[in-house]
Amino acid sequence: MNPDKVANSFGVIPGMSVADLGCGAGYFTIIAAKIIGETGKITAVDILEDALESIRAKAVEQNLTNVETVRADLEKEGSSKLANNSQDVVLLVNVLFQSQNKPSIIKEALRIAKPSGRVVIVDWQKGTGGFGPPDDMRTDSDSMRDLASNAGLKLLNVIDAGVFHYGFVFNKPTGS
Repeated sequence: MNPDKVANSFGVIPGMSVADLGCGAGYFTIIAAKIIGETGKITAVDILEDALESIRAKAVEQNLTNVETVRADLEKEGSSKLANNSQDVVLLVNVLFQSQNKPSIIKEALRIAKPSGRVVIVDWQKGTGGFGPPDDMRTDSDSMRDLASNAGLKLLNVIDAGVFHYGFVFNKPTGS
């Protein structure tokens, strides 16, 4: 997956509020921070303090002042500490395959997305070979799309996320 190419398909623009849930090493956090600029803010959320420390170091190194970090267990409602309806874009990149409770994480993304905001899901494609996590940890794209739709998200478009991944951009309907 080419993070720069994929990030350009999220619809992130200067001034936005973005949450990167399960941010890991922060590839998308840093890319989005550069796109949204000083008038925007990105919140990197992860359960691992080491991952968050790495992102803080990268932000300092690249003089990015619009990056905040939050340590949270995304399977617990409200753990991101972000306000309801506060984010223009919520990213869930390579995080859902790790969870046995995907609906809870999607529900948290839906909670913090603004009405008409976007929730982006990029995850490992099932059946693509030995690269990445074992196939039994992956969720096929149709099932993932159904999980998001059942949570109340509406599919806007499909992202070309490379050979090993699939990607979707969903919209949070107004009134949700």
